[in-house]
Amino acid sequence: MRLESDMLRTFVAVAETGNFTRAADLSGRTQSAVSIQIKKLEETIGDMLFERGSRGVTLTAKGRQLLGYARRVMTLLDEAAASMKAPQLHGVVRIGIPEEYGHSILPKVLGRFDMMHPDVEVTVQYGSSRANAAALAKGELDIAVVFEQASNTHHEVLMTDPTVWVTSMIHETHRRSPLPVAMFATNGWFRSTAVSGLDERSEPYRIAYVSDNHTGLVAAATSGLAIAPLSRSGIPEACRELTAADGYPIIDFSNVVLLVGARGSDGVVDGMANAIRDAFRLAAPRAS
Repeated sequence: MRLESDMLRTFVAVAETGNFTRAADLSGRTQSAVSIQIKKLEETIGDMLFERGSRGVTLTAKGRQLLGYARRVMTLLDEAAASMKAPQLHGVVRIGIPEEYGHSILPKVLGRFDMMHPDVEVTVQYGSSRANAAALAKGELDIAVVFEQASNTHHEVLMTDPTVWVTSMIHETHRRSPLPVAMFATNGWFRSTAVSGLDERSEPYRIAYVSDNHTGLVAAATSGLAIAPLSRSGIPEACRELTAADGYPIIDFSNVVLLVGARGSDGVVDGMANAIRDAFRLAAPRAS
């Protein structure tokens, strides 16, 4: 079996758009050319990759199996192409990022950047938005990724990531009375907004768990100890968002923003900033 990268790229475009016409527009081909490539790929695989319907196409089981591999192949090809044409960078770059993205976004950023610029020394600081912004202002960081209230954002927005209440699906913690709640230890707009929302519900609650980091709040939610305010993108397994239907509106529409320090147009800083932009762009929810 010989899988051609061009066919895989077309396959990914169709899978992500759910539509041959939109995939053709995205890839700069005609719809008939896209259809021919998908047909050829299905003949190579020996199975159907899409189920056709009046509203578009959906992946079959075999298609879902192939999609992960195809995305990895495309990522490697794109990284290789970028590495070949990118100037080699040398030096040090210091970044601060919220702990929420330490296991999701950051590995993608560092992996791609290191492949393109292996001679750059990267240091990472996990911290709250306040701590990261303060470190940037002092010159201790070159780049900071921070949360800002959507209504107060004046910087480059990487992604909008609402903060929501999260409960354990196993323990159904939200059904207890008084309601056990986990909170950040630090007082600020985030905590005050979360508390105000609870007060408006007019139902008894108690602060059952306090943590100074995101990992602690995740532990409280997954263990069933308390419901916790978490970024929607970081809801852990075996937990779910409490929605308006449950009586819990969204706490805050936070923007994830990029701050660049005094080094400005330094090539190493620019390269890392672009890697961060790309990683958040790929992680952002796709429009339906």
